[in-house]
Amino acid sequence: MRNMPQQPPQAKRPMKLSTLVTLMVCSVIISVLLVVYAFYFMQITKATRTGLQDKAFAIARTLADSPEIKRGLTGSPEHNIIQPIATAVQQRNGLLYAVITNMDAVRYSHPNTHLIGQHFIGADLQPALKGHENLSINHGVLAEALRVFSPIYNDQHQQIGVAIVGISLQKVDEQISAARWTAIWFVLFSAVVGTLGIWGLVRVLKNILFGFEPHEISRMFEQRQAMLQSMREGVIAVDDKGRVTLINQAARHILFSADAHALGAEQHAPLLTNLKEVLASGSPVTDREMGCNGRLLLCNIVPLRNNKRVIGAIGTFRDKTEVSQLMQRMDGLVNYIDALRAHSHEFMNKLHVILGLLHMKRYDKLEDYILQTAQNYQADIGTLQHKIKSPIIAGFLLGKINRAGDVGVNLTLAEESLVPDNPNEEQVAVLVTVLGNLIENALDAMAGQGEGEIGLLLHYQNGWLSAEVSDDGPGIDPVRIDAIFNKGFSTKGENRGVGLFLARQQTENLGGTLSVESEPGVFTQFFVHIPWDSERNRRD
Repeated sequence: MRNMPQQPPQAKRPMKLSTLVTLMVCSVIISVLLVVYAFYFMQITKATRTGLQDKAFAIARTLADSPEIKRGLTGSPEHNIIQPIATAVQQRNGLLYAVITNMDAVRYSHPNTHLIGQHFIGADLQPALKGHENLSINHGVLAEALRVFSPIYNDQHQQIGVAIVGISLQKVDEQISAARWTAIWFVLFSAVVGTLGIWGLVRVLKNILFGFEPHEISRMFEQRQAMLQSMREGVIAVDDKGRVTLINQAARHILFSADAHALGAEQHAPLLTNLKEVLASGSPVTDREMGCNGRLLLCNIVPLRNNKRVIGAIGTFRDKTEVSQLMQRMDGLVNYIDALRAHSHEFMNKLHVILGLLHMKRYDKLEDYILQTAQNYQADIGTLQHKIKSPIIAGFLLGKINRAGDVGVNLTLAEESLVPDNPNEEQVAVLVTVLGNLIENALDAMAGQGEGEIGLLLHYQNGWLSAEVSDDGPGIDPVRIDAIFNKGFSTKGENRGVGLFLARQQTENLGGTLSVESEPGVFTQFFVHIPWDSERNRRD
């Protein structure tokens, strides 16, 4: 018989909030009420027994002090005044019996008149015959009863008998049961009030939790945490006092990196200042650039409101350097594609020339043309690919060479240049960013002088790549040469002056250097020195 595949066990469905709260609160209320009922019942039982004992002692003492009882004890048990008095007291107070005995334990009264003149049964009478009040539970002639004994003294303070009062234990239990119902009604009333309280509590909790169950809230919290921690953007939230209530890993990496600790907490001031500004104004901040821990951040901050009152603010930010790197990489890919498109058109044109020469049967011209084309390829693309092993950088330089040619500037790569391939995408992106800014600045500088030349030298040695970008443009004024790497400095107009700032920042973040030399009217030369992980690629 073929084994059937086992079905995975179904996860146990979590308990609803209303059920959970009801069970928990009911358990507490029931436990408390049971304890209260037990304690109250014990107190009621004790109080009832004590009250009946006090009542019995009071009746016995009253009988013992009665002059008629004392006078009757001087005569014989039969035909005396004690029996009518005892019977009246018994019926009036609901007693089981009221018995008067002399010192010989002979009864002078009893509900059963046939027992008058006979001896009282029970050893619990002995303490009373010795002048001590006594209390006991015993079974006499009638039934089991609570019995109290009180000595009777004559006017000369001589004991002449004992007054005995008996209360049926059944009556005691009836009074305790009656008192027990009071406790039961109290417990039931408390249970009803507790039930209404539980219902109200569940309604309030459901409203506070927007109708979600605890397991749903837990799942949403886990998803929210996973989403926050997976975001590349930094996220930070503050309450209305400016205290941080939420921060994800990306924000911690940017704000509390090793460099941040070295710079000090004051470097966080711009970000905190903007958060407090949004708290105070209630107006959002969008796409604002700010420096923090030596980085240029692009921030968006919005206020959090509850009932039209600002209760906090949340900010998202990202290192603009990363955005710039992505843009540079996209530019490199676009340039590479443009270069391929241009060479594809050029290749098709050359094919048409070859086809035309074949139709014309000009084989001598065809041979010269093919040889010239091969030499041009070897001098242009073949040489570039031989020297630049990284396809991204090769495509980037090919696009820049074509762009320079379009504006009448000759961009040449030095013969001794050599760039091995590099698996480190960050280093490749930084080199593209730096070279792109330097070449574009050189093209802008020579835009108004007609022909010009830009020289590029790339040299690798011992894990470091050195690059030199030189041009014969107008040069840089010595007064301004120290300020060209400052953010916002530009001679091209407003909203410029970011390229060289980012180039130096990214270079230094890698542990490299970027410097410049210039002689006005003669040349400008930039020197780049960055680590290059080509050796790691060889080991891999």
